[in-house]
Amino acid sequence: MVEIPHPDLAGGRLTIDLGALVSNWKLLAKNTGDAECGAVVKANAYGCGIEPVVETLNKDGCKTFFVAVAEEGKRVKRVAPESRCFVLNGLFPEAAPHYEEAGLIPILGSLPEVEAWANYAKQKDAALPCAIHMDSGMTRLGMSKRELERLIASDHLMDHIEPQLFMTHYACADDIGHPKTETQREAFIQASYLLPGAARSAANSAAILQADDHSFDLVRPGIAIYGGEALNDVPNPMKPVVTLEGRIIQIRSVKAGETVGYGSAETIKKDSRVAYVSVGYADGYHRGSSNMGTAMRLIAPATKAAFGGTIINGVGRISMDISAFDVSGIDENEITAGDWIELFGPTIPVDDVARAAGTIGYELLTGLGSRYSRTYLK
Repeated sequence: MVEIPHPDLAGGRLTIDLGALVSNWKLLAKNTGDAECGAVVKANAYGCGIEPVVETLNKDGCKTFFVAVAEEGKRVKRVAPESRCFVLNGLFPEAAPHYEEAGLIPILGSLPEVEAWANYAKQKDAALPCAIHMDSGMTRLGMSKRELERLIASDHLMDHIEPQLFMTHYACADDIGHPKTETQREAFIQASYLLPGAARSAANSAAILQADDHSFDLVRPGIAIYGGEALNDVPNPMKPVVTLEGRIIQIRSVKAGETVGYGSAETIKKDSRVAYVSVGYADGYHRGSSNMGTAMRLIAPATKAAFGGTIINGVGRISMDISAFDVSGIDENEITAGDWIELFGPTIPVDDVARAAGTIGYELLTGLGSRYSRTYLK
Protein backbone atom coordinates (compact mmCIF):
# COMPACT_ATOMS: atom_id res chain seq x y z
CA MET A 1 0.00 0.00 0.00
CA VAL A 2 1.29 3.48 -0.92
CA GLU A 3 2.36 5.52 2.08
CA ILE A 4 0.35 8.71 2.58
CA PRO A 5 2.64 11.77 2.77
CA HIS A 6 3.01 13.70 6.01
CA PRO A 7 0.79 16.83 5.96
CA ASP A 8 3.81 19.10 6.44
CA LEU A 9 5.49 17.65 3.36
CA ALA A 10 2.62 17.25 0.89
CA GLY A 11 2.11 19.70 -1.96
CA GLY A 12 -1.57 18.83 -2.10
CA ARG A 13 -4.16 17.60 0.36
CA LEU A 14 -7.50 15.85 0.23
CA THR A 15 -10.21 16.34 2.82
CA ILE A 16 -12.92 13.67 2.71
CA ASP A 17 -16.07 14.58 4.59
CA LEU A 18 -17.46 11.26 5.79
CA GLY A 19 -20.43 13.04 7.37
CA ALA A 20 -21.43 14.42 3.96
CA LEU A 21 -20.88 10.98 2.44
CA VAL A 22 -23.28 9.37 4.91
CA SER A 23 -25.78 12.18 4.39
CA ASN A 24 -25.71 11.57 0.63
CA TRP A 25 -26.17 7.82 1.08
CA LYS A 26 -29.12 8.36 3.42
CA LEU A 27 -30.75 10.79 0.96
CA LEU A 28 -30.46 8.19 -1.77
CA ALA A 29 -31.78 5.47 0.53
CA LYS A 30 -34.77 7.69 1.33
CA ASN A 31 -35.54 7.89 -2.40
CA THR A 32 -35.72 4.11 -2.83
CA GLY A 33 -38.85 3.28 -0.86
CA ASP A 34 -38.66 -0.23 0.54
CA ALA A 35 -35.67 -1.24 -1.57
CA GLU A 36 -32.30 -1.91 0.06
CA CYS A 37 -29.68 0.74 -0.63
CA GLY A 38 -26.21 -0.66 -1.26
CA ALA A 39 -23.07 1.25 -2.24
CA VAL A 40 -20.60 1.02 -5.10
CA VAL A 41 -17.07 1.33 -3.70
CA LYS A 42 -14.99 0.32 -6.73
CA ALA A 43 -11.90 2.31 -7.82
CA ASN A 44 -10.85 2.79 -4.20
CA ALA A 45 -14.32 4.13 -3.36
CA TYR A 46 -14.09 6.69 -6.17
CA GLY A 47 -10.74 7.84 -4.86
CA CYS A 48 -11.95 8.33 -1.28
CA GLY A 49 -10.49 5.12 0.18
CA ILE A 50 -12.30 1.78 0.43
CA GLU A 51 -11.55 1.17 4.10
CA PRO A 52 -12.81 4.46 5.64
CA VAL A 53 -15.79 4.63 3.28
CA VAL A 54 -16.94 1.04 3.84
CA GLU A 55 -16.40 1.23 7.59
CA THR A 56 -18.43 4.45 7.80
CA LEU A 57 -21.32 3.32 5.58
CA ASN A 58 -21.47 -0.09 7.20
CA LYS A 59 -21.84 1.46 10.65
CA ASP A 60 -24.67 3.61 9.33
CA GLY A 61 -26.60 0.67 7.92
CA CYS A 62 -25.19 -0.20 4.50
CA LYS A 63 -24.88 -3.98 4.27
CA THR A 64 -24.24 -4.59 0.56
CA PHE A 65 -21.27 -3.32 -1.44
CA PHE A 66 -20.22 -3.53 -5.08
CA VAL A 67 -16.65 -3.56 -6.39
CA ALA A 68 -15.14 -4.04 -9.85
CA VAL A 69 -12.49 -6.65 -9.08
CA ALA A 70 -11.87 -9.25 -6.40
CA GLU A 71 -8.90 -7.51 -4.76
CA GLU A 72 -11.18 -4.55 -3.97
CA GLY A 73 -13.70 -6.99 -2.53
CA LYS A 74 -11.12 -8.49 -0.20
CA ARG A 75 -10.50 -5.02 1.21
CA VAL A 76 -14.24 -4.57 1.77
CA LYS A 77 -14.53 -7.88 3.63
CA ARG A 78 -11.61 -7.06 5.92
CA VAL A 79 -13.42 -3.93 7.10
CA ALA A 80 -17.00 -5.25 7.01
CA PRO A 81 -16.77 -9.06 7.22
CA GLU A 82 -20.52 -9.57 7.67
CA SER A 83 -21.45 -7.52 4.61
CA ARG A 84 -22.30 -8.86 1.17
CA CYS A 85 -19.81 -7.90 -1.52
CA PHE A 86 -20.62 -8.39 -5.21
CA VAL A 87 -17.87 -8.30 -7.86
CA LEU A 88 -19.14 -6.49 -10.94
CA ASN A 89 -16.51 -7.60 -13.45
CA GLY A 90 -17.48 -11.23 -13.21
CA LEU A 91 -15.40 -14.33 -12.72
CA PHE A 92 -12.02 -14.82 -14.34
CA PRO A 93 -10.91 -18.40 -15.12
CA GLU A 94 -9.45 -20.20 -12.08
CA ALA A 95 -10.70 -17.43 -9.74
CA ALA A 96 -13.56 -19.35 -8.10
CA PRO A 97 -11.59 -20.70 -5.08
CA HIS A 98 -10.36 -17.19 -4.27
CA TYR A 99 -13.91 -15.80 -4.34
CA GLU A 100 -15.18 -18.49 -2.01
CA GLU A 101 -12.26 -18.13 0.38
CA ALA A 102 -12.77 -14.34 0.59
CA GLY A 103 -16.56 -14.60 0.85
CA LEU A 104 -17.10 -12.65 -2.38
CA ILE A 105 -20.13 -13.04 -4.65
CA PRO A 106 -19.42 -13.01 -8.40
CA ILE A 107 -21.77 -11.25 -10.79
CA LEU A 108 -22.00 -13.72 -13.66
CA GLY A 109 -22.63 -12.20 -17.07
CA SER A 110 -22.07 -15.11 -19.45
CA LEU A 111 -22.83 -18.81 -19.65
CA PRO A 112 -19.12 -19.76 -19.44
CA GLU A 113 -18.87 -17.81 -16.18
CA VAL A 114 -21.94 -19.62 -14.81
CA GLU A 115 -20.47 -22.95 -15.85
CA ALA A 116 -17.17 -22.18 -14.12
CA TRP A 117 -18.94 -21.20 -10.88
CA ALA A 118 -21.35 -24.16 -11.02
CA ASN A 119 -18.55 -26.64 -11.72
CA TYR A 120 -16.58 -25.36 -8.76
CA ALA A 121 -19.69 -25.55 -6.57
CA LYS A 122 -20.28 -29.12 -7.72
CA GLN A 123 -16.78 -30.04 -6.58
CA LYS A 124 -17.64 -28.56 -3.18
CA ASP A 125 -21.01 -30.38 -3.20
CA ALA A 126 -22.77 -27.07 -2.58
CA ALA A 127 -24.87 -24.38 -4.23
CA LEU A 128 -22.82 -21.17 -4.12
CA PRO A 129 -24.24 -17.64 -4.09
CA CYS A 130 -23.94 -15.43 -7.16
CA ALA A 131 -25.65 -12.64 -9.06
CA ILE A 132 -26.89 -12.98 -12.63
CA HIS A 133 -26.28 -10.04 -14.95
CA MET A 134 -28.61 -9.38 -17.87
CA ASP A 135 -27.69 -7.18 -20.82
CA SER A 136 -30.96 -5.30 -21.35
CA GLY A 137 -29.55 -2.96 -24.00
CA MET A 138 -26.25 -1.46 -22.89
CA THR A 139 -24.31 -3.99 -25.00
CA ARG A 140 -21.55 -4.41 -22.48
CA LEU A 141 -21.54 -7.20 -19.88
CA GLY A 142 -24.44 -9.52 -19.25
CA MET A 143 -26.53 -12.30 -20.81
CA SER A 144 -29.28 -11.89 -23.37
CA LYS A 145 -32.77 -13.11 -22.56
CA ARG A 146 -32.19 -16.13 -24.82
CA GLU A 147 -29.04 -17.04 -22.87
CA LEU A 148 -30.97 -16.65 -19.62
CA GLU A 149 -33.61 -19.06 -20.90
CA ARG A 150 -30.89 -21.58 -21.73
CA LEU A 151 -29.46 -21.14 -18.23
CA ILE A 152 -32.79 -21.73 -16.53
CA ALA A 153 -33.30 -24.87 -18.60
CA SER A 154 -29.91 -26.26 -17.51
CA ASP A 155 -30.53 -28.24 -14.35
CA HIS A 156 -26.86 -29.20 -14.12
CA LEU A 157 -26.03 -25.51 -13.72
CA MET A 158 -28.99 -24.28 -11.67
CA ASP A 159 -28.56 -27.08 -9.12
CA HIS A 160 -25.19 -25.65 -8.08
CA ILE A 161 -25.72 -21.90 -8.07
CA GLU A 162 -27.79 -19.75 -5.76
CA PRO A 163 -28.75 -16.49 -7.53
CA GLN A 164 -29.16 -13.88 -4.82
CA LEU A 165 -29.50 -11.01 -7.27
CA PHE A 166 -30.71 -10.48 -10.81
CA MET A 167 -29.35 -7.22 -12.20
CA THR A 168 -28.95 -5.03 -15.24
CA HIS A 169 -27.27 -1.70 -15.96
CA TYR A 170 -28.81 1.34 -17.65
CA ALA A 171 -26.92 3.00 -20.49
CA CYS A 172 -28.58 6.44 -20.48
CA ALA A 173 -30.06 7.01 -17.03
CA ASP A 174 -28.10 10.26 -16.62
CA ASP A 175 -30.31 11.81 -19.33
CA ILE A 176 -33.77 12.31 -17.83
CA GLY A 177 -36.49 10.96 -20.08
CA HIS A 178 -34.17 9.09 -22.43
CA PRO A 179 -36.37 6.43 -24.10
CA LYS A 180 -33.72 3.72 -23.84
CA THR A 181 -34.01 3.67 -20.04
CA GLU A 182 -37.67 2.68 -20.18
CA THR A 183 -36.95 0.14 -22.93
CA GLN A 184 -34.27 -1.46 -20.77
CA ARG A 185 -36.51 -1.38 -17.70
CA GLU A 186 -39.30 -3.24 -19.49
CA ALA A 187 -36.90 -5.84 -20.91
CA PHE A 188 -35.45 -6.37 -17.43
CA ILE A 189 -38.88 -6.80 -15.85
CA GLN A 190 -39.90 -9.39 -18.44
CA ALA A 191 -36.67 -11.34 -18.01
CA SER A 192 -36.89 -11.22 -14.21
CA TYR A 193 -39.77 -13.72 -14.28
CA LEU A 194 -37.18 -16.33 -15.25
CA LEU A 195 -35.55 -15.95 -11.81
CA PRO A 196 -38.45 -15.28 -9.44
CA GLY A 197 -36.44 -16.11 -6.33
CA ALA A 198 -33.71 -13.53 -6.90
CA ALA A 199 -33.85 -9.92 -5.73
CA ARG A 200 -33.84 -7.44 -8.63
CA SER A 201 -31.45 -4.52 -9.11
CA ALA A 202 -31.19 -1.96 -11.91
CA ALA A 203 -30.81 1.53 -10.45
CA ASN A 204 -27.53 3.41 -10.30
CA SER A 205 -27.25 6.94 -8.85
CA ALA A 206 -28.95 8.56 -11.83
CA ALA A 207 -31.88 6.14 -11.89
CA ILE A 208 -32.41 6.56 -8.13
CA LEU A 209 -32.63 10.34 -8.51
CA GLN A 210 -34.96 10.09 -11.51
CA ALA A 211 -37.82 8.13 -9.99
CA ASP A 212 -38.62 5.33 -7.58
CA ASP A 213 -39.97 2.97 -10.26
CA HIS A 214 -36.39 1.90 -10.96
CA SER A 215 -35.67 0.84 -7.38
CA PHE A 216 -36.94 -2.76 -7.48
CA ASP A 217 -35.37 -4.64 -4.51
CA LEU A 218 -31.84 -3.20 -4.33
CA VAL A 219 -30.21 -0.03 -5.65
CA ARG A 220 -26.52 0.52 -6.38
CA PRO A 221 -25.57 4.21 -6.01
CA GLY A 222 -22.03 5.24 -6.82
CA ILE A 223 -21.04 8.77 -7.91
CA ALA A 224 -23.84 10.51 -6.00
CA ILE A 225 -22.61 9.11 -2.68
CA TYR A 226 -19.32 10.92 -3.28
CA GLY A 227 -20.99 14.22 -4.14
CA GLY A 228 -20.66 14.09 -7.93
CA GLU A 229 -23.33 14.89 -10.51
CA ALA A 230 -25.38 11.88 -11.53
CA LEU A 231 -27.93 13.61 -13.78
CA ASN A 232 -27.19 15.90 -16.68
CA ASP A 233 -28.47 19.48 -16.84
CA VAL A 234 -30.14 19.58 -13.41
CA PRO A 235 -28.91 21.03 -10.10
CA ASN A 236 -26.89 18.52 -8.09
CA PRO A 237 -28.68 17.76 -4.78
CA MET A 238 -25.70 15.97 -3.21
CA LYS A 239 -23.31 17.46 -0.68
CA PRO A 240 -19.65 17.79 -1.75
CA VAL A 241 -17.55 15.09 -0.12
CA VAL A 242 -14.03 15.63 -1.47
CA THR A 243 -12.04 18.85 -1.23
CA LEU A 244 -8.78 19.05 -3.16
CA GLU A 245 -6.30 21.79 -2.25
CA GLY A 246 -2.89 22.66 -3.58
CA ARG A 247 -0.16 24.37 -1.56
CA ILE A 248 1.41 27.57 -2.85
CA ILE A 249 5.12 27.17 -3.60
CA GLN A 250 5.73 30.83 -4.37
CA ILE A 251 4.01 33.99 -5.57
CA ARG A 252 5.66 36.03 -8.32
CA SER A 253 5.01 39.39 -9.91
CA VAL A 254 4.58 39.02 -13.66
CA LYS A 255 4.75 41.99 -16.03
CA ALA A 256 2.32 42.66 -18.86
CA GLY A 257 3.63 41.03 -22.03
CA GLU A 258 5.44 38.19 -20.24
CA THR A 259 4.41 34.59 -20.80
CA VAL A 260 3.76 31.90 -18.19
CA GLY A 261 4.55 28.19 -18.36
CA TYR A 262 5.17 25.63 -21.07
CA GLY A 263 4.73 26.65 -24.67
CA SER A 264 4.46 30.31 -23.63
CA ALA A 265 0.77 29.55 -24.09
CA GLU A 266 -0.55 32.58 -22.19
CA THR A 267 0.69 36.15 -22.46
CA ILE A 268 -0.13 38.24 -19.40
CA LYS A 269 -2.21 41.28 -20.39
CA LYS A 270 -1.53 43.43 -17.33
CA ASP A 271 0.86 43.42 -14.39
CA SER A 272 -0.23 40.54 -12.16
CA ARG A 273 0.66 38.37 -9.20
CA VAL A 274 0.73 34.66 -9.95
CA ALA A 275 0.68 31.88 -7.34
CA TYR A 276 2.37 28.61 -8.28
CA VAL A 277 0.79 25.56 -6.66
CA SER A 278 2.39 22.14 -6.04
CA VAL A 279 -0.29 20.08 -7.86
CA GLY A 280 -0.34 19.03 -11.50
CA TYR A 281 -1.49 16.32 -13.86
CA ALA A 282 0.71 13.71 -12.13
CA ASP A 283 -1.65 14.20 -9.19
CA GLY A 284 -4.78 13.74 -11.32
CA TYR A 285 -5.37 17.47 -11.84
CA HIS A 286 -5.88 17.31 -15.58
CA ARG A 287 -3.76 19.22 -18.07
CA GLY A 288 -6.93 19.66 -20.12
CA SER A 289 -8.21 22.10 -17.48
CA SER A 290 -5.44 24.57 -18.35
CA ASN A 291 -6.33 28.17 -19.17
CA MET A 292 -4.38 28.24 -22.44
CA GLY A 293 -2.75 25.94 -24.95
CA THR A 294 -5.12 22.94 -24.86
CA ALA A 295 -7.76 21.92 -27.37
CA MET A 296 -10.53 21.96 -24.75
CA ARG A 297 -10.45 25.76 -24.63
CA LEU A 298 -12.28 25.75 -27.93
CA ILE A 299 -15.19 23.94 -26.24
CA ALA A 300 -15.39 24.89 -22.56
CA PRO A 301 -13.97 27.64 -20.33
CA ALA A 302 -10.92 26.86 -18.22
CA THR A 303 -11.18 25.67 -14.66
CA LYS A 304 -11.14 28.11 -11.79
CA ALA A 305 -9.94 27.77 -8.22
CA ALA A 306 -10.65 29.57 -4.94
CA PHE A 307 -8.82 31.14 -2.05
CA GLY A 308 -10.82 32.05 1.04
CA GLY A 309 -14.00 31.99 -1.02
CA THR A 310 -12.57 34.29 -3.70
CA ILE A 311 -12.66 32.82 -7.21
CA ILE A 312 -9.34 32.95 -9.05
CA ASN A 313 -8.38 32.07 -12.63
CA GLY A 314 -5.80 29.60 -13.87
CA VAL A 315 -2.83 30.91 -15.80
CA GLY A 316 -1.17 29.07 -18.69
CA ARG A 317 -0.83 25.31 -18.86
CA ILE A 318 -1.09 22.89 -15.98
CA SER A 319 2.17 20.94 -15.92
CA MET A 320 3.11 17.63 -14.33
CA ASP A 321 3.66 18.98 -10.82
CA ILE A 322 2.70 22.67 -10.87
CA SER A 323 -0.35 24.81 -11.64
CA ALA A 324 -0.50 28.61 -11.73
CA PHE A 325 -3.27 31.00 -10.64
CA ASP A 326 -3.78 34.74 -10.86
CA VAL A 327 -4.11 36.09 -7.31
CA SER A 328 -3.90 39.79 -8.22
CA GLY A 329 -7.34 40.40 -6.71
CA ILE A 330 -6.31 39.16 -3.25
CA ASP A 331 -4.48 41.48 -0.86
CA GLU A 332 -0.85 40.41 -0.79
CA ASN A 333 -0.90 40.49 3.03
CA GLU A 334 -3.62 37.81 3.00
CA ILE A 335 -1.91 35.20 0.82
CA THR A 336 1.61 33.82 0.93
CA ALA A 337 3.76 30.79 0.18
CA GLY A 338 2.56 27.77 2.15
CA ASP A 339 -1.13 28.74 1.95
CA TRP A 340 -3.68 26.42 0.36
CA ILE A 341 -5.79 27.04 -2.77
CA GLU A 342 -9.03 25.09 -3.29
CA LEU A 343 -8.91 23.27 -6.62
CA PHE A 344 -12.32 21.71 -6.10
CA GLY A 345 -14.61 21.33 -3.13
CA PRO A 346 -17.39 23.44 -1.55
CA THR A 347 -16.61 26.53 -3.67
CA ILE A 348 -15.50 24.92 -6.94
CA PRO A 349 -17.65 21.87 -7.85
CA VAL A 350 -15.65 18.85 -8.95
CA ASP A 351 -17.84 18.47 -12.03
CA ASP A 352 -17.06 22.03 -13.17
CA VAL A 353 -13.35 21.20 -13.08
CA ALA A 354 -14.07 17.99 -14.99
CA ARG A 355 -16.06 19.82 -17.66
CA ALA A 356 -13.15 22.22 -18.18
CA ALA A 357 -10.94 19.18 -18.85
CA GLY A 358 -13.47 17.60 -21.21
CA THR A 359 -14.30 14.74 -18.86
CA ILE A 360 -16.61 13.84 -15.98
CA GLY A 361 -16.33 14.01 -12.20
CA TYR A 362 -15.93 10.23 -12.02
CA GLU A 363 -12.58 10.41 -13.80
CA LEU A 364 -11.30 13.27 -11.66
CA LEU A 365 -12.16 11.50 -8.38
CA THR A 366 -10.93 8.06 -9.36
CA GLY A 367 -7.69 9.51 -10.76
CA LEU A 368 -6.58 11.33 -7.61
CA GLY A 369 -2.87 10.71 -7.17
CA SER A 370 -0.86 9.22 -4.32
CA ARG A 371 1.06 12.37 -3.32
CA TYR A 372 -1.77 13.98 -1.37
CA SER A 373 -2.02 13.97 2.39
CA ARG A 374 -5.49 12.88 3.49
CA THR A 375 -7.78 14.05 6.26
CA TYR A 376 -11.07 12.31 7.05
CA LEU A 377 -13.78 14.36 8.74
CA LYS A 378 -15.84 12.03 10.91
